[in-house]
Amino acid sequence: MDIRIQQEELEYAYLNRYASYSRESKGRDIPEPECDIRTCYQRDRDRILHCKSFRRLKHKTQVFLAPEGDHYRTRLTHTLEVAQIARTISKALRLNEELTEAIALGHDLGHTPFGHSGEDALNSICKEGFRHYEQSIRVVEILENDGRGLNLTKEVRDGILNHRTAGHPSTLEGQVVRLSDKIAYINHDIDDAMRAEILFESDIPDRYTKVLGKSKRERLNTIICDIIANSMDMPQINMSEDIADAMSGLRAFMFSSVYTNPKAKSEEKKAKNMLITLYQYYLENFDLLPDEYKKLVETRREKQERIVCDYIAGMSDTYAINAFKELFVPKPWTRVQK
Repeated sequence: MDIRIQQEELEYAYLNRYASYSRESKGRDIPEPECDIRTCYQRDRDRILHCKSFRRLKHKTQVFLAPEGDHYRTRLTHTLEVAQIARTISKALRLNEELTEAIALGHDLGHTPFGHSGEDALNSICKEGFRHYEQSIRVVEILENDGRGLNLTKEVRDGILNHRTAGHPSTLEGQVVRLSDKIAYINHDIDDAMRAEILFESDIPDRYTKVLGKSKRERLNTIICDIIANSMDMPQINMSEDIADAMSGLRAFMFSSVYTNPKAKSEEKKAKNMLITLYQYYLENFDLLPDEYKKLVETRREKQERIVCDYIAGMSDTYAINAFKELFVPKPWTRVQK
């Protein structure tokens, strides 16, 4: 008996009856031989962890655009915090931790440079529109692995696509990630806003702190424990009404106090204009795109507009800034040495 089969048998002995069993996965679009060691969801997690799009998340904005200081969150550290919270909940509920982690690690692969401002910029100019959760699916199905995609299981892709607030994941593991994403960004964005001194703990309304707690640690513990208590041996992931209402209210407070705060978003207009300018330039100079993008027009008959959007969305903040400088900012003249 190989190790993978042992792992699959252990799932039946240990996991919640509502969990997603690896052996019962709906599979991949392109069938592959099974691994001797890893379950299908472990393989998906590893493929995401080792892909280029995942590595680029370290230089993509979470909330604060190119902040000075090493302690502000990036899109990568956000993803890792989501994965940690989601695994904690899944372990307590005896769900499939590997599926949970794969969804969590892949949920933001399609995010643009400069966070949601970059997403808004591409959505405003791309004829087909742009939504980061749909782009994450394009990344894992098409763009990664030199245009071949990662060939992930249907359960992982479903969780990635449906991690948004309005999403409806088909697995409990996907539901856990959907909530963990919000738990993570609400709490770590409060932490970053306090570091930036645009928000203080005393600014958070008492009606939320009395329910959730007066520190990041207390809030995380309260919300996570509530989800576990209300979801144990249940066919869906639940929160109590008072905790859900308080978290929703705190999220709304963050939108009004931080996410639209002029101090935090003072550079957003510049970032949007930069991405729009880059988009228009590469659309007019399509041949300058890397070959891996250009060939998608021939192999998949994709529109050039879509491919340029893919290319811009895949940039890190620093890469986009450097590309803009190279194309549009004049360099000082120096006499050529003979």
